[in-house]
Amino acid sequence: MFLRSKTRKKDGKLHRYWSVVENRRLASRRVVQRQVLYLGEINDQQEAAWCRAIEVFDHGTTQAKSIALFPEDRHPPIMDCETVQVRLHKMQLKHPRQWGACWLAMTLWNQLKLDDFWSERLTCSRKGTSWLNVLKLLTAYRLIDPGSEWRLHRQWFEDNAMGDLLAEDFSIAASNTLYRSLDKLLPHKTEMFTFLRGRWEDLFKSKFDILLYDLTSTYFECDPPGAGIRRFGYSRDKRSDCVQVVIALIVTPEGLPLAYEVLAGNTLDKTTLKDFLGKIESQYGKADRVWVMDRGIPTEDVLKEMRDAEPRVQYLVGTSRGKLTSLEQTFLSKPWQKARESVRVKLAESDGETYILALSNGRVRKEQSMRKRKLKKLWARLKELRTQSLSRDQLLIKLGAAKKDAGRAFGLVTIGLPNKDQAVTPETFTFKLDKDKLRVARRREGTYLLRTNLTNEDPSTLWQYYIQLTEVEQAFKELKSDLSIRPIHHQKDNRIEAHIFVSFMAYCLQVTLKQRLRALAPGLTPRAVLEKFASMMMIDVHLPTTDNRNIILSRYTEPNKDQQLLIQQMRLELPTQPPPKIIPSDNL
Repeated sequence: MFLRSKTRKKDGKLHRYWSVVENRRLASRRVVQRQVLYLGEINDQQEAAWCRAIEVFDHGTTQAKSIALFPEDRHPPIMDCETVQVRLHKMQLKHPRQWGACWLAMTLWNQLKLDDFWSERLTCSRKGTSWLNVLKLLTAYRLIDPGSEWRLHRQWFEDNAMGDLLAEDFSIAASNTLYRSLDKLLPHKTEMFTFLRGRWEDLFKSKFDILLYDLTSTYFECDPPGAGIRRFGYSRDKRSDCVQVVIALIVTPEGLPLAYEVLAGNTLDKTTLKDFLGKIESQYGKADRVWVMDRGIPTEDVLKEMRDAEPRVQYLVGTSRGKLTSLEQTFLSKPWQKARESVRVKLAESDGETYILALSNGRVRKEQSMRKRKLKKLWARLKELRTQSLSRDQLLIKLGAAKKDAGRAFGLVTIGLPNKDQAVTPETFTFKLDKDKLRVARRREGTYLLRTNLTNEDPSTLWQYYIQLTEVEQAFKELKSDLSIRPIHHQKDNRIEAHIFVSFMAYCLQVTLKQRLRALAPGLTPRAVLEKFASMMMIDVHLPTTDNRNIILSRYTEPNKDQQLLIQQMRLELPTQPPPKIIPSDNL
């Protein structure tokens, strides 16, 4: 190890920043560097202290081979192989690292047979770098404990057993290697999802006749770029102050992803569907599918094209409740049908489409409670404004803030404002409840309206189709929370898309685990299982020998009762323990 400095000019002054860096000689005899510690700005005395510490901890390289072991108090017999006597009383335990979750991640990778797909597409470099193993490392990292590639390089690789499972040394986690590997992934995205579709069909007998389509956004906390896909737009994360990208995703009702696209941050939802229809048909062929979407995604023109296409493209779409005004009389004559214990539905036909009105008792209570709470707060705020000494402009600003807080409840109140030349008084600033609008709001609470071009379908079945949209919302939730798709630290568009691709690779492993848990261990979440296995550690057992060498046995800890039950329930099989290694004592 040694100290390395970098200089940076800031505010007209030159600053020097220090790091502790380690040289590692690999099996190929190449030397790679790993940043051990970032020290920042230090003075001369601190620099000298770190130099002395580095001289103490520098320990060189290691070698390994197989031997026969005997305790030092027992004379070994004559054998064909080398025999070594060990000093058991000087045994040491070193380098504890997380093993169980890494092993589970690689087990899921093997169950999807991703080596079959990637091995011919990610061949080794001329210097011997296994790009396939780098991708495995990035995917497992994103699944288990997501963070930046720089954190993987500096800390995570050393604290986990991915190197042991992949039979790789630290070179696989070199920062430039991690970044370069991202440049090799995107050309194979479409082919990979086609491959995974076949694997999910083999593993889970999944059907792909219902497709759930939705969009989300993820933001960047950085200066706005001059070009590229990072743009300002409608933020679903309530971060309109940040540039973002839009992610469009198609999943099955089980949450299995079939395709996704990364779009510019200012892309409108209604402009994306037409291209995705063509993408799915070209990738998976034309088939009898039902597209399930939320309102705001399809335009009237696109829906007409879907109805007029040959063969017809079937859809089920959420619709604004404002449409109920023109359909209310038609629905009055239709009977309610029970979709589930607390949900009733009815059908009505109009202009060649079928409309489904759904009424949820639970949603009625929820919306009533929200309306009452917001209306009560708005009413109290209006009374408070009436007592304040305000100009007309100040009143308008405060009413704008009150409108934002009240949401739809604001439309239930009729407000009278003073003219430009009038003062704000109780006579010029008036408000009252609009009882007609309130009656309409009460009548429509707990209802939502759907539209479809499907025929001869039971309304309760159509409602079940639509309610499955929660799966695509869950997929976005897991990508943003469990897999931490943000923050995104990359600046180049291709690296941004590659980062999102790796996140989807990790999500494919997670959703595969979720499917297995549904069948074998229902009630458990993938995150709970990963956390349970994460407590299985790997430790290096060091045994000094009488001839001044050290035997190293890398051993994962035996599973406890909870882990044994999980392994049995999930029908997994632990691998054999790694073989021992022997190194000279002066290499420690």
